[in-house]
Amino acid sequence: MKSELSICVAAIALCGIMTMNSCKGSGESQSEAVEAQPAEVVDAQPNTYLTAIENYLTDSIGSHYGSGDVCIPSIVVIGVDSTQTDDMKVWGDYWVYRYTVVGDTLKMQSGGNHPGLMHVRKADLGYEVTAFDAVGDGSEFLPSARRIYGDKFRDFQAVQADQNTRERVRAAGIADYAQRNGLAVKYYQDADWPAQPLPSSN
Repeated sequence: MKSELSICVAAIALCGIMTMNSCKGSGESQSEAVEAQPAEVVDAQPNTYLTAIENYLTDSIGSHYGSGDVCIPSIVVIGVDSTQTDDMKVWGDYWVYRYTVVGDTLKMQSGGNHPGLMHVRKADLGYEVTAFDAVGDGSEFLPSARRIYGDKFRDFQAVQADQNTRERVRAAGIADYAQRNGLAVKYYQDADWPAQPLPSSN
């Protein structure tokens, strides 16, 4: 099943964009799946659609979470339709986490899952998110997810069920963020769980 998915997994930590105290289709357009090796970790480069999505998750969503020293989004891209530069569509499974730095460990204070469809446009100075079609909560989750993901719904379900990949992507994003922002941390930890070592980030 997993080999049938065409999924780009992006673990993206803000690099130079976020300070220590910041946080938070129609049938005719052809949707191009993002080709990548399974569970490949992809770093966002400056002024890409991934950077724009990361900024949106940090500023528009992460700012609503509880206190913490840093906010680090984690992104799994399920599909991209780039046929319109003024309305690029990026289907993904988006996560936002806020952490407090305690010694050599980032301790998670709050976080959550925000799956859905990002609408991104190319602007003069890069890319920006213009709208976000979020999957609903509770009884609205399944019907809204089916509507938003369409023929990518099975891929979305597979991504949501793959906790191992999600944690690997999350850890890689934290390690990248720590390296780019000069944080001397070696571990990350969720409440009531043992601390987990960060992978080395090149």
